[in-house]
Amino acid sequence: MKLLIIEDEPELLSGMLAYLRQENYTCDFATGYQEAIVKTESWDYDCIILDITLPDGSGLQVLQELKKNHKSDGVIIISARNSIDDRIHGLTLGADDYLVKPFHLSELTARVAAIIRRKMYAGNNIVSFQEIVIDTTANEVCVNDKPVELTGKEYQLLLYLIANKQKVIPKNALMAHLWIEEMGFGESFDFIYTHIKNLRKKLQQQGCKDYIKSVYGIGYKLTDK
Repeated sequence: MKLLIIEDEPELLSGMLAYLRQENYTCDFATGYQEAIVKTESWDYDCIILDITLPDGSGLQVLQELKKNHKSDGVIIISARNSIDDRIHGLTLGADDYLVKPFHLSELTARVAAIIRRKMYAGNNIVSFQEIVIDTTANEVCVNDKPVELTGKEYQLLLYLIANKQKVIPKNALMAHLWIEEMGFGESFDFIYTHIKNLRKKLQQQGCKDYIKSVYGIGYKLTDK
């Protein structure tokens, strides 16, 4: 899943990036208002972690722009301000959650996961497609009740495919959603093919049918049809 962290405090930003990437999230970041606007207008994110106080503007203005542009990205406001008025204002503008600094990174991660579950999987911890079952709390995948050992990227790739089942996903969309760190390093999508091939192999080894279909010249589609 792809996150955007909008935070100008270097130490906190570095800590959040390291922790969330360790939890297998793909993370992008912005350190100011203008950079945040460019990124939110250019990409879709599963969740945005948004500081209210930015050096060149207000995080609440970023939130207003998101809603004005009818973006459905989940938003967690993080702020040193602990007033009821600030919380109410942020939530009224459309934020999904409000977290007061300082906070434990484990709590932030839990809140991010809860927003993604609510928005993408109707609040369910268990996501399934045919014989594939994913426990998003434990980050475990089973096929016919047998565990499948996946890498972090393979796990996120499978979740993304299931969230977009029956849809053709272009390779550049997969790149943008799961490998944003590699964007701008050439136009080769060979590594996506490698991840798809490895994911297929691991699922089939546990008796799963091959639901991942290649759409020539475009990308991939998860379908049982």
